[in-house]
This record gives sequence, structure tokens and C-alpha cells, in this order.
Amino acid sequence: MKNSLFIYLFLSFTSIAQTPVLYPEAFLKIVQTYHPLAKQASIGVQKSEAQILQARGGFDPILSHYSTQKTFDGKNYYTYNAPELSIPTWYGIELNSGIENLRGSRVNPDQTLGETSYIGITVPLAKNLVMDQRRASLQQAKLMNKMALQEQRSILNDLFADAMASYWNWVKSVRVLRIVDQNLQISTARVSFVKQSVELGERPAVDTVEAITQQQYFENLYQQKWLERENSRLSLSVYLWQENNTPQELSSEVQPAEVVNEFAWMADFDLNLNSLLEKAYENHPDLSAYQFKIEGLQVERKLKFQSLLPKLDFTYNALSKGLTPSVEVRPLFENNYQYGIKFEMPLRLSKGRADYQLAKLKIQEESLNLAQKRQQIQVKVGSYFNEVESLRKQIETQQKAVLNYQALVKAEESRFEQGESSLFLINSRETKAMEAAEKLTELKAYLFKAIYALQASAGVLI
Repeated sequence: MKNSLFIYLFLSFTSIAQTPVLYPEAFLKIVQTYHPLAKQASIGVQKSEAQILQARGGFDPILSHYSTQKTFDGKNYYTYNAPELSIPTWYGIELNSGIENLRGSRVNPDQTLGETSYIGITVPLAKNLVMDQRRASLQQAKLMNKMALQEQRSILNDLFADAMASYWNWVKSVRVLRIVDQNLQISTARVSFVKQSVELGERPAVDTVEAITQQQYFENLYQQKWLERENSRLSLSVYLWQENNTPQELSSEVQPAEVVNEFAWMADFDLNLNSLLEKAYENHPDLSAYQFKIEGLQVERKLKFQSLLPKLDFTYNALSKGLTPSVEVRPLFENNYQYGIKFEMPLRLSKGRADYQLAKLKIQEESLNLAQKRQQIQVKVGSYFNEVESLRKQIETQQKAVLNYQALVKAEESRFEQGESSLFLINSRETKAMEAAEKLTELKAYLFKAIYALQASAGVLI
């Protein structure tokens, strides 16, 4: 873990043994900050923000200039220059202003020689009045941005759930190895004690074989649990990355945080079924993403409806002599004006009717997907909730069982010292006690994993 920035940010050290301890909250912070999937999710949001900027480009003012000239057989037919500024607006109305400079001896009679200027407006009276492609693109881009934020939450939610499952699997393997190691040390000490007793003639020689057999059993079990610990540590390292996109292997010196009171620790989480379902319905990232997608399709439906309307555009230009457009108030159709009306309509509206029908069908399809996803989330939350409740009860029972097994071991040792028991019975009691302690450790790890999975299923893990 040397030369890594996050060790100073997220790893806490005990003041006595200076042992690095990785807490679950710190681990999640590392995952959120450095994991490639988390960074990719952030890039998705940034891309959606760029798409909003791209859509806003449809409303950018446009400065254009048209210039043309014709000379033939030594005669200047015309020289024409026309710079123009067009300003699109939100409601489909387009404002424009420009200058025209026309010179020449062969020009169209409807054109005005010399310098003129104008201020104009184009208004859609039917199609594109309520919705047009520019407005639809911008609205959809904003909804895509909201969808990207929800997709980011969904990715992090699933990533955190997988990461915490790996974390508690590592915690379980570390604690189980510690339990086996304690039993191995006890069995090793008992071998020395039994050998001394045999040498003194206090115990039969067969007790040495019994003690060594138990020691060998724990030695093999220790190697098995050590392998599980190492593999779980490597699996956990999959989620550990550094700031420069370099994977980081978890050091074997790092230990998991100790949870003294599991049920007090659980108080930090919302474990109420009704509350979790309510939060899931209101703010689950998958449901929110579907809702924003449906809103985007509704915008598309409004746009496609415009295809059923005739195109009827009205254009009006107020004309002025010279290079300065006149802004004086005057009757629109009295003098110095130009207007036009453009009408266009497909006779059968085949494409428009098909596009509008497809848009409605897409909304129906996504609405069904939303209802299905809602039901899946409800079932998933309920399943994990039942698992948490069951594990809590199992842990309470198993804790009592561990105490009973430990009491039986002590009682058997007391009887052995009085010559009323055998080493075989002690070994049997110890094995059962160890298995019970290992089972309790596994149940606690499963409980923690189930709690994080429950939070993730409700979409509240992030």
C-alpha cells in the first residue's frame, strides 16, 4: 500500500499496534472515488451535459452573408451583397435583420437597387407552433441528462452492493482464520502438556496420539482457511484503485474493522419494509430512469403530432432605405413592407400518422417496462428484508449455542483434570465449539451482506 494517496485518506490506524484497519465506509469511499466503473458513470453524465450544450446550439443566433456578382460580355449584370442576422426563439418564431446592396444594369424588376435594410419575423401558424425539432432536442437532452444521473446512481448502487459483498466475505474469512488459529494454538499447547503428562506417567501414551491428531486436524484446517482468506483478499482488491487508474492490491497487514455490537450497528440503516418500499418507489434510480425516458418519449410524441398539421408559415419584413433598419412604429401593411405565406401539407399524411402511432406505442411499451421493474424491485426488497429478519434470529440463537458449546468445553476440561473424562471428548467438544463459532461468524457476514443488498435493492445505498 506504499506511495498511495488513499491510504492516508481512508485507512484508520489503531493507536496501540499501529495496525491499518479498513472500515466499510472508507472502503466505499475508495470505490466511489477511484473505481473505473464509477468514473465511467461520471463520464456518462458529462456526455449528457455536452448534449445539452449541443441542443442549445439550435437557438444560437446565426450571422450569414450572401454575395454574388455577374459580368457578361463586358456588362455588369449585377453585384449583390446581403449580410443577415437570424435569431431563433423558443416558441418557433424567428427574428431576422439584414442589409441588401444591389448594383447593376440587368437586375430582376422585383428587386430594389441601392442600399436597403429590413427587420423581419417568421411565425409558424400551424406545424411547429407548439413544438419543433429544436425545442424537442433541447427538452430531450435535459431529460437525457437526468437519465444519465439516475444511471450513474444505478451503476454506483450495484457497484457498492457487489463491493460490500466482497468486503464482508473478506471479513468473514479473516475472522474464521483467527478462530481456527486460536484453536490451533490451544491444541499445540495441549500436545506439549500431554507429552509431559505421559513422561511423568500420569497419562497413557495413546493420549499423545489423540492430541497430535487434533493438532494436525487444526493445522490442515488452518491452511484451508488461510487460502480462503488470501483469495477473498485478492477478490476485494478488484475494487481498490488509485488516483492514476492503477489497480491496488490490499496488503495482508490490513485488518477489517471490528463490530462489537452488530445490532447497534444496524441502527444506522433503514430496515423498515414499508419505509424502504416507499423510498424505492419515489427515488429508485432504475424507476426514475424509466420515468425520465417516458417523459422524453412524450416530448417525441408532441413533436410527431406536428407531422399531422399543415405547414403554414407567415413571414413579414419591415423595409427601410439605407443601411440602418427603421424601428419606428407604423402600420404593418401601409408602406415599405414585404410579407409571404407558405402553405404545405401532404395529402395522405401517411408518414405523419405512422410516426405519431409509433411514438404512442413506445410510451406504452416503456410504461409496461416501468410497471414490471417496479414489481421486480418490490419482490427484491421483500426477499432481502425476509433474509435480514431470518439472519437476525439465527444469530441470536447461534450466539447462545456458542456460549453453550464453550461451557461444555470448559466442563469437559474440568472433568478431564479430575480423571472423569477423556481427551477424545475434549477434542470433540472443541471441534463443535469451533464449528459453532465459525457458523456464527458466517451468519454475521451474511447479515451484513444482506443489509447492504437490501439497501441496494431499494436504491438507497448511495
